Amino acid sequence: MRHYETMFILKPTLVEEEIKSKIEFYREVITKHHGVIETSLDMGMRNLAYEIKKHKRGYYYVAYFKADPSMIVELERLYRINEDVLRFIVIKYESKKEIEAWHALVDRANKKPSHAKEKHEKTEHTHSHHAEEAKSAESHSE
Repeated sequence: MRHYETMFILKPTLVEEEIKSKIEFYREVITKHHGVIETSLDMGMRNLAYEIKKHKRGYYYVAYFKADPSMIVELERLYRINEDVLRFIVIKYESKKEIEAWHALVDRANKKPSHAKEKHEKTEHTHSHHAEEAKSAESHSE
């Protein structure tokens, strides 16, 4: 399974129940094709950078998931045929560096410290601990 991120923008004319229904539909598409949604961000109604299909606002939704590449074709097809979807994008994370970035985004969305940040904090703690030991040794030798 590969790592993906998808974002879609829904028409601002939809009512709350319709928005929830569309979001749940696309989540089910991913899970029915054996995908695993790690986290998602419901970004809500936002201004668009430019007008799309005579709309100046749109409802943004982002999901980070793992899935087989064959499922992406179906997901994109379903985005295209739905008139309520103004825009969509699916991003594939391939390299080790990209996958680490994907994990950092998932952690940030889940409000956890990222893996890279934890490593940095551990090395900082180790360095400061060694510095304290050195100061302590100097004061005892005097």
